[in-house]
Amino acid sequence: MLGMAEVQGVSLRGNHAAYYRTMATTLSGDIVERMRSNISAVDAGSYDDVTGAATAACITAAGCSGAQMAAQDVLDWTAAVAAALPLGAGVICLDSTPTDGTAAATACDGTGSIYAIKLWWDDDRDGTEDQGFRSSFQPL
Repeated sequence: MLGMAEVQGVSLRGNHAAYYRTMATTLSGDIVERMRSNISAVDAGSYDDVTGAATAACITAAGCSGAQMAAQDVLDWTAAVAAALPLGAGVICLDSTPTDGTAAATACDGTGSIYAIKLWWDDDRDGTEDQGFRSSFQPL
């Protein structure tokens, strides 16, 4: 019986890990789609390692600038990352080495033309971010 309980526990941990990786993939796709819909701001570098800021006009018919929309997108996206993943954190940046960095030190160098999308979370819920996910976006 104890062996069966241990197998059940390992199975549950594996399912949670798969769920978090799926959420990271979904969140990465979400910001890429936001960027594609605001390509002029992408080309201007408005998504490069910005801290999101709320702009009330972005959610009205009056609208806002591309840079303001980029900041609103990042604000909304980072909130979604924090809500979906335990200790979830993320950054979007231009980076020549997109596979490095941590949530505390993102290692974004601001060079190149490819945006890195970096996500981190606490997979085993021990209080430290120990899992990462990276993807990239290159505007055409």
